[in-house]
Parts: sequence; structure tokens; C-alpha cells
Amino acid sequence: MDRIDLLRIFVRVVESASFTKAAETLGMPRSSVSTAVHDLETRVGARLLHRTTRHVAPTQDGNAFFARCQRLIADYEETEGLFRQSSPRPRGKLRINVPGRFGRLIIAPALPGFFALYPEVEIELGVTDRTVDLVQDGVDCAIRVGPLMDSSLVARKIGDLVLINCASPRYLAAHGTPRNIEELRRHLAVNYLSPASGRIDEWEWVENGKIHSLPLPSQVTVNNADAMIACCLAGLGLIQIPAYDVAVHLATGELVEVMPDHCAPPLPMTILYPHRHHVSRRLQVFIEWVTTLLLARIPAEAVSPHQEEHNAPPNR
Repeated sequence: MDRIDLLRIFVRVVESASFTKAAETLGMPRSSVSTAVHDLETRVGARLLHRTTRHVAPTQDGNAFFARCQRLIADYEETEGLFRQSSPRPRGKLRINVPGRFGRLIIAPALPGFFALYPEVEIELGVTDRTVDLVQDGVDCAIRVGPLMDSSLVARKIGDLVLINCASPRYLAAHGTPRNIEELRRHLAVNYLSPASGRIDEWEWVENGKIHSLPLPSQVTVNNADAMIACCLAGLGLIQIPAYDVAVHLATGELVEVMPDHCAPPLPMTILYPHRHHVSRRLQVFIEWVTTLLLARIPAEAVSPHQEEHNAPPNR
């Protein structure tokens, strides 16, 4: 039995959570399936499955191996069909990780359009503001907002998100509207605890070409954009936020922009993926699709488009 068949059998066992069910769907004796998994474990030098009389589940190593097997099988099948048609149809699974509001408000609602174009691609969409390890977690690509921290990844910049300062009318009625930095010192912020750095972000602004920062007092600290916006709407303090994130609230008057001449520098919006030289067809089409989607859905005044591909900078 060749190695790709061993991988296919292992994947089917994990998906079925059963040697018996996997054997039935593969049209093989159960003993052959069990032997194939045992042979695979011997080859890789690790225990891949927890086995009980009623259930089969991947070990920690097995989970990581399973994700890579899925990609390898899809890559193999895509390559195998390379010469069957002039433009092979993308197929297989993609594991994508995106910030919470991108995922919920922009990408997920648009996915039917992607699947209409590429029906044989399957997407596992991770939606979190936490920074994930693409290689360790088996993620094909991620969208990140802010300075990059990964030295081993390929980065393709989409654009820069414009940041604004805002507050709710309720907060401004109670505390007044800050007009300069001295008045700002007497105000409250909804502080943001960065999942990437583990530190509270300070209030920032650009003046005379230089970036300045100031820690502001706060009654509440949050770790994702949805919570920050909710607390701002509740009148708990000022926030600095990408303009696109609060466009609807500004239009309805639920939030008001303040100190427009003292905004933080724009945040880079970047697509990251592990390898430059082996990018599957399914990943290529997703990157092009999501880049077009983001630039179309985020208002032009809220993003400065710019595309380039390079190695992400080293950790800072």
C-alpha cells in the first residue's frame, strides 16, 4: 500500500471516528484499515489515535497530522489532475483564520459567492482576535490587522485601515468633548488588551510626523473589537477603532467622531501564509477573492489599498 493511500485511510478513520465505519466506506476489511493505521504510526514514529472498544479519536499528534494529511491529499489530487484540463479546478480543504469582525460581518456572508465559483473547495473558518500559529495549528492563511510578529511567514499586504477616535453622545454629555491632548487626559477610555502582545494598548496620535502615546484611565478593559464597540455605545469611554468598524454607528448618530486631528497611525491589513513556493491553487484563488472582497466591502475612505508580498518581519 503506497503512502498516499495510508494517509487517505487515516483521514477516513478520523472523520468516521471508527475503524469499522471507515472500512465500510472505503470498501476494505476492517483488519486492513487497522493494519494501515498501525503501519502509518510506525512510519511517523508517533501514536496518532486513541483507541477504545467504542470510540476512536486522534491524539494531540494525530490532530496535527490529520490537518496536514488533508492538505497533502488535496494537493496530490489537484496535481494529479493538472493535465486533465487546461485550468484545473481548485479542490480540497482550506483552513483560514480571520479577525472576529472580518469573519462575521464581511467574509462569512460572502462565502456563498466564493462557493459558487469554486464548489469543490471546503473552508474551515477560524474567527478570533487571538493570534494563531499558522504552522503549528495547520492554518493555510490568516488575515491580520496591525504590526506583524511572525518571521517565518509570507506576508501580502492588502492596505492600511484608517483609525478614528469616537465616543457615544451619552458619554460626551456626561464628560464633555475633548478638543486637545490636555483635555483628553481627563477622559476615560475603553481600554483594549491585545491578544497578541498581552498588553493594554495606549492611546496614540500622530503629531508633526511623530507617533505619540498616552495611557488613559479606564473602568473597563476588553480583548476584542465587538466588546470595545459595545462598551463605547454604552457610554463607558472613548475608543480608537478602524473607521469601517463603526461606519454604521457614525451614520446613525450612535457614535460621534472626536479629535479628528489627533488620530492614531493606520493599521496594516495583511494576508499571511506559510510558504512562498508551494501555494496550492485553492489558496491562490481564495487570496485573490478575499483581497477583492475586503477592498470592495470596506469604504474607500477607510482603507488605503496597497499590495505587496514579502517575508514578515522578525518578532519584536
